Amino acid sequence: MKYSNLEECVNDLEKHGHLVRIREEVDPYLEMAAIHLKVYEAGGPALLFENVKGSKFRAVSNLFGTLERSKFIFRRTWNSTHNVIALRNDPMKALKNPFKYVGTGLSARKALPIKKPGGLPSGFQEISISDLPLITHWPEDGGAFVTLPQVYSEDPDKPGIMNSNLGMYRVQLNGNDYELNKEVGIHYQIHRGIGVHQERANRKGEPLKVSCFIGGPPAHTLSAVMPLPEGMSEMIVAGLLSGRHFSYSYVDGYCISNDADFVITGEIHPGETKPEGPFGDHLGYYSLVHPFPVMKVHKVYAKKNAIFPFTVVGRPPQEDTAFGELIHELTGGAIRQEIPGVKEVHAVDAAGVHPLLFAIGSERYTPYQQVKQPAEILTIANRILGTGQLSLAKFLFITAEEKQPISTHDVEDFLTYILERINLRRDIHFYTNTTIDTLDYSGTGLNSGSKVIFAAVGEKKRELCTEVPDILEELQGFGHAKMVMPGLVALQGSKFTTYAEAAQEMNKLSEAIQEQGALPSCPMIIVCDDSEFLSDRIENFLWATFTRSNPSHDIYGVNSSTEYKHWSCDNVIIDARVKPHQAPPLIPDPVVQKHIERLFAPGGSLNGKI
Repeated sequence: MKYSNLEECVNDLEKHGHLVRIREEVDPYLEMAAIHLKVYEAGGPALLFENVKGSKFRAVSNLFGTLERSKFIFRRTWNSTHNVIALRNDPMKALKNPFKYVGTGLSARKALPIKKPGGLPSGFQEISISDLPLITHWPEDGGAFVTLPQVYSEDPDKPGIMNSNLGMYRVQLNGNDYELNKEVGIHYQIHRGIGVHQERANRKGEPLKVSCFIGGPPAHTLSAVMPLPEGMSEMIVAGLLSGRHFSYSYVDGYCISNDADFVITGEIHPGETKPEGPFGDHLGYYSLVHPFPVMKVHKVYAKKNAIFPFTVVGRPPQEDTAFGELIHELTGGAIRQEIPGVKEVHAVDAAGVHPLLFAIGSERYTPYQQVKQPAEILTIANRILGTGQLSLAKFLFITAEEKQPISTHDVEDFLTYILERINLRRDIHFYTNTTIDTLDYSGTGLNSGSKVIFAAVGEKKRELCTEVPDILEELQGFGHAKMVMPGLVALQGSKFTTYAEAAQEMNKLSEAIQEQGALPSCPMIIVCDDSEFLSDRIENFLWATFTRSNPSHDIYGVNSSTEYKHWSCDNVIIDARVKPHQAPPLIPDPVVQKHIERLFAPGGSLNGKI
């Protein structure tokens, strides 16, 4: 099935048992999000909300809730899209296997955007922001947000659709200081294409024209989040995945997606910002209020019988996890082409994606050396941390595959491999006062923090403990020692107060361990607020440790020292306690949780569906 609009996708999913209609009136304030979260967690179907309180429009969520359903949606165009992207990454593939790629050129040509004359397409009507389903997801959210937008902008220096950017930047529709129906907020992170366009418009002293498309074929939504090879347009990928040209028009100088369900047009003026947020985000915490560009609304359009797609983000895994898996399958080879020597890079979803990367590279620089140490993988690590969204990572664990196969997706095995081999006196490398994810509040300010590389190659250097070493059982001020995985122990500390006091506490801990003797079997220790929680599941360890620590400020070491600017230790200690400046975690409203049970009770639309 090649969908020309969102309704065709909804009907197809329903026909094949992938979607359920919710007949009851549901409140867009917290209820719709709570229902989505419950269904997603159970691995349930996509949801069509037919009766949204306060809006005449329907809404759909959980379209991409499972990888199976996502691939079902793109079942007719998946292979051709994969082939075009693969060919763009490595043109020599066509020479090596010409028959496999014989249709690729035709697929790409059919995917080129096509402009329709005549202005606003038939079927569109002008509406207001207040007519939309104003969905608020978490109790402390600053207002209603569009969570699956396709935000379109063009390069002011080279206007036109082939020099455009299509990105998924959340859009705040109301709340804060926004004047309803006249202003919306656009939140985009650093390293995003729209930022380049806005900077160029600012330099010219001109407003940047922006169009926010909502809905349309699911291919358009996915294309807005694709990390594409340099020079490949999101508009072409939208055409490839949908199996048809991206059709567009211009109205009042704004680009209109003819297949979208909704379009919001407006301008971002130089230097104009307003407070945006809070918003429950994909790290599992609220992103707080910060100034972001305000878009002055020009016009809002909706198709007849339009459907408003949305998702809910929170502590992973969520629907965007399946998004990530889908994107990896389509573009997994791109990183290998961009960074020579790299075999795998895995942005660890359970840690909120951006905070933690695992990577496998090559070690080919010194094959004559009997004792191996990181060399080429350090070059690769620098390339990784300087590439696109990967540059927002804080922690990078990297190794080279040698005698045994390893995978970055086997989290415990991969970390075990690193911890068995790392030389803690040589193989830890810091970057300080640099950029991190806009949504990560563990650093020193918005977008500001540090990074660390843990690199390991060669033969196994140590046997890792599988039980808590006696040394860690009775330490003053630290208790409830728990094994997380081989070689890694969680200690429960007192509540974090200040960094000055934390440094004193960690130094005392380091000294206490050192006084007891060497502890080579436990190279990493995590200090946390709740060791029972952190050790209960590997996902808890990943989330709590890497979203709550800033490498330069929160990494300590037993017997640590600095020589010629290089820091080293015998055992790494990471202070993963919650810090006062960090954002609060996402906690559902228990009253709402209880109220939505009516939909799952006998007679409810979701009874027996999960």
